[in-house]
Amino acid sequence: MSNDYETLRWPTNLDRDAIVARLVQIREAARTGGLDELVAFFRDVEEMVAARIGASVIGAINWIEGKPELRDFGVQLSMVAMNLKNLK
Repeated sequence: MSNDYETLRWPTNLDRDAIVARLVQIREAARTGGLDELVAFFRDVEEMVAARIGASVIGAINWIEGKPELRDFGVQLSMVAMNLKNLK
């Protein structure tokens, strides 16, 4: 999972659909990489209520902490976390 062209100027206007789409992308990349623990955070994310999505994002960020090999996932999750206020 690489987003070489994204910068620190992250989008802060992702709506619910965009947030869920990014989390699905993260889930599928994690599945491809055999990261079942990360996949589990976002299983059925398409049906989650806003509070559950937020808890899953924060839980995944905490799980990734200290795993430098998962930095790309951490960057993407941080971007989503900055947009959680937009969930409705």
